Amino acid sequence: MQAVYNIAEICARHGITDVVLSPGSRSAPLTLAFARHPDLNVRVVPDERAAAFIGLGIAQAQRRAVALVCTSGTAGLNYAPAVAEAFFQQIPLVIFTADRPPEWIDQLDGQTIRQRNLYGAHAKCEFEFPVDTSHADAKWHSARIVNEAINLAQAAPAGPVQVNVPLREPFYPKAGEGIGYEKDVKIVHEYASNATLSPAEILELHQQLRAAGHVLVVAGQQPNNPGLLAALYEFAKARKVAVVGDIIANVGEVAAVQRQDIFLAGLGKDDKAALKPDLLITFGQSLISKSLKLFLRDAAPAQHWHLQAAGEAADTFRSLTRVVRVAPAVFFQQLSVLKTSEGERSEGSNPSFFANNQLASGSGSVGSTEYATWQRADAAAAEFLKFFFVDDTQPFNEFSAFRHTLATLPEQVALHLANSMAVRYANILGIPQGRQIEVFANRGTSGIDGCNSTAVGAALAQPGRPVVLLTGDVAFFYDRNAFWHNYPLPNLRVVLFNNHGGGIFRIIDGPRQQPELDEFFETRQLLTAENTAKDFNLRYFPVSSFAELEAALPVFFAAETGAAILEVFTDSKTNAAFFEEYRSAVKQAFS
Repeated sequence: MQAVYNIAEICARHGITDVVLSPGSRSAPLTLAFARHPDLNVRVVPDERAAAFIGLGIAQAQRRAVALVCTSGTAGLNYAPAVAEAFFQQIPLVIFTADRPPEWIDQLDGQTIRQRNLYGAHAKCEFEFPVDTSHADAKWHSARIVNEAINLAQAAPAGPVQVNVPLREPFYPKAGEGIGYEKDVKIVHEYASNATLSPAEILELHQQLRAAGHVLVVAGQQPNNPGLLAALYEFAKARKVAVVGDIIANVGEVAAVQRQDIFLAGLGKDDKAALKPDLLITFGQSLISKSLKLFLRDAAPAQHWHLQAAGEAADTFRSLTRVVRVAPAVFFQQLSVLKTSEGERSEGSNPSFFANNQLASGSGSVGSTEYATWQRADAAAAEFLKFFFVDDTQPFNEFSAFRHTLATLPEQVALHLANSMAVRYANILGIPQGRQIEVFANRGTSGIDGCNSTAVGAALAQPGRPVVLLTGDVAFFYDRNAFWHNYPLPNLRVVLFNNHGGGIFRIIDGPRQQPELDEFFETRQLLTAENTAKDFNLRYFPVSSFAELEAALPVFFAAETGAAILEVFTDSKTNAAFFEEYRSAVKQAFS
């Protein structure tokens, strides 16, 4: 088993510090190797699905690879949702799946499935560990495999990699027998290339920027990156281009436009025409805003550059003309130093909405260029939100409750947004500026299956940082096993908006018009989080009015409160009616 024990040593030498494993017998040699290693922080999570998302949350927060360890059979299959999420979010996971020896596959042996290439196209690669490592070449091979797997998981674009480890009995060392790690184990480090644009590329791109006319920059999902933000700010300032970013892009301190979900949903065809870019520059991953995606697809810019250092580039808006193979921060830094000369920018139109709409007046317009047009629209949307929520007679509803909660978020919080309505509400409303809030969401696959667990992983990874999860009831109850472990979470706060069903189906067109809505789409349930809070020793705050919410939030977010759930009870039909009022008001204000 020495080659198996050395897996833990190789992981530690590569800078992996955190391991999440689930108990099992076939995986015993791996478990003992990781558990006894002095430089590894090993956590045990019984539910493999939750374990994998917790590992994803740790890797997300620490921005380095995390190792996952499970036993044979369906255990590894339960990792699949988190593996797919990690693949599309480009998060490094190194997955060690214990397995039966190859001669016992398909022989009706217990806990035995076909584990080779278990995650298919949703893993960067799969490696098969040697069954017998007694020969020197096989031992070299085993170490080489582990090195390759770790390096590949962290190489751009990062992602999950599987190492399948077939193991024969006996699994356990004899009583009193220790486990050792070879200090001369093979280590292969890989260093990322520091790619920059060549002088010729810079000149060509600069010339095309000068000739482009209206330039628009759109940021997709990405972690907070101060270096990128600084370079993006200088680029936008130098070239007077609008920067648009969803809440998960983490560019809120730089982006001139953050409320596109509001005004793009209300503007007519002619007004949208004034916003169309000639050159679209994108970076990052997915967008939340359907309105923004549809607008960019309809806009059909003549040029679309996507900034991505490595990996396959998606043509999300059907207009991709160039993939610039460099890190976005490098692109913006190198192109911002060549400022646009006076008179090079084309003048944009001044459509009726921006000229006449009262909400846009006094917004500090800097002219009639497309840059100012985007700024005006964003300012108008900000004013619209203030006017829309000012009514004190509105019924208690989750949209307004969500707004109150966002406004009271602590500073430097890691904000996790569950899928379905939570992430959509947040994208419409935005987060408080100046509080250094970083936003996370599982938008790689946009599933509800690991929202709790990912936030738990973040709380475990950074115990000194407040972690807040805003979630709906279906996502919350689907992932209750996120809390089934023995590790304290004093920095975790969960705000649960419980409308007793999949309330999003009352809001989106299609299902809400069907007679089967109640039973087959919304799937009503009567659960509350009170028992979950008791089961896992979490403080519990139930509220069902604006007064109760405002009284509870300061206590709930206080550092001394510890791990807690704030459950906000609302009525699904009331929520749907209020959101419909919002949509009608948007159309009226921006048409």
